[in-house]
Parts: sequence; structure tokens; C-alpha cells
Amino acid sequence: MGTIVELTAADGHRLSAYRCEPKGKPRGGLVVIQEIFGVNSHIRAVADGFAADGYLVVAPALFDRAQRNYDTGYTQPDIQAGVAIVQGLKWENTLADIAAAIASVKPAGKVGIVGYCYGGTAAWMSASRVPGLACSVPYYGGSIPNVMDEVPKCPVMFHWGETDHSIPLEASKKVSAAHPEAVSHFYKAGHGFNCDQRGSFDAAAAKLARERTIEFLRKHVG
Repeated sequence: MGTIVELTAADGHRLSAYRCEPKGKPRGGLVVIQEIFGVNSHIRAVADGFAADGYLVVAPALFDRAQRNYDTGYTQPDIQAGVAIVQGLKWENTLADIAAAIASVKPAGKVGIVGYCYGGTAAWMSASRVPGLACSVPYYGGSIPNVMDEVPKCPVMFHWGETDHSIPLEASKKVSAAHPEAVSHFYKAGHGFNCDQRGSFDAAAAKLARERTIEFLRKHVG
């Protein structure tokens, strides 16, 4: 189990974050980026899991600039509310918050970032615009096809769902083709396949993607 801490971005904004300490010396640091549902029980569980794998993990509350302590489920109204918040955020502020999260785990060594859904796009943007990352792992980032001209400055591993209704397979294939330097994995699964609290959860795809993510982190973070 982790603890709630406070981070301060370069512009002075203070945001909360869920921080998990590993047992023993950390292999490195890891920033876990939320879906549009906030740092909810699922994201906290994901963070706990990576801490159990040996990483010092922090999951910043990126919606704090709009609504503090945002934490919802997965109903259609929850989805609509989350999308509305994202539309009101500015990337420059979000990336400043992510930079603060990176700095907070930097003492552990190299730092990676993993993001899901909205967090997948944030992880992709961070790979090109936020210094200090050893690698980035975006899971089904819905807006990545709209910003695929970004140039990552660290190794990237994409996870895509072949039956993702939010991201047409043609779009995710274009992203992968545009970035042959990145590792791209496709699963016979839909959007949100990693989340065991969603109807789209796919246990086999989630397990394989996580194994690949851990291998990638071992290679680039430690």
C-alpha cells in the first residue's frame, strides 16, 4: 500500500500523488499515469504492483488542476465527465506536473513512465517533451494518432488493442509505421484491456502486456 504525497510543479501548482515504496533498494523510479478516471483504486493497484516489482512508483493526480481528489468508476457519465476535464487541460501544465513526478522518484535512479488511456497519450507526450526519462510505455493512448509527429527522446513501447473502438486499428498502425524505432505490440482486445474493473478487461492481453512492460523496464530502467 502506498501513501498520498504532495508534489510541486515548476509553476508552483501543488498536486497530490500516490507513492509506493518497494521492499529493499529500488531498481529505479516509475511514473504511472492515470486514465480519465483519476488516481482511482485501479491505478493505485497498478502502482502497488510495480512497486512489488522493485520500483519506486508515483502516480500523480493530473486532474488536480481542474478538480482535486478526482476518483470515479467507469459508467458512461464518468467517461463524459473525464473527457470534459481533459478537454480543459493544457499540455504545458500536465507535462509540468509529470516533470514534478519524475523529479520525485529520480533519487531511485533511472526513471520510466507507463500510462493508460489518457495516460498513454501523456506518456507519449512526455517521451518527447519532458527530460529525464529512460523509457516510456503508452497503453492505448487515444489521442496519440493526433500527435504522432512528436519525436521521442527515449525508447518507447506501445500497447494497442486491435478491437479498440476508441482508436481505429488503422490509426494505431499508422503510429507504429511512423515510429519504427519504437516497439509496437497489438492484442486481440479492446480499449482499456488492462483494467480489471472494466468490461473490456482481457486477462490474457493484460498479462502479456505487463510481462513485456516489465522486460522493457528491466532493460531501460533497471
